Amino acid sequence: MITAIVLIQTAAERLTEAAQEIADLEGVAEVYSCAGDVDLIAVLRVSDHEKVADIVPGRINKVTGVLDTDTHIAFRSYSRQDTEAGFSLGMEDE
Repeated sequence: MITAIVLIQTAAERLTEAAQEIADLEGVAEVYSCAGDVDLIAVLRVSDHEKVADIVPGRINKVTGVLDTDTHIAFRSYSRQDTEAGFSLGMEDE
């Protein structure tokens, strides 16, 4: 599974509509509106890099109101849940 984080700039008047259209795309797991340098952050979870290449320039960039995107591919995931699961390996039978 490949996770990509897409930082998205939108036209202010289309932010809500663009966010929903992006969230409805296959392969897009989550979309967040946020304060700061970007308007939206989309999290993609797909099976291969070709799907990232299809979704970002082929679909997200074509949503009305999207002005720019910046895509980041995740290598590893670090979370409290992953750490706790690692420490409980082999403890299932106890």
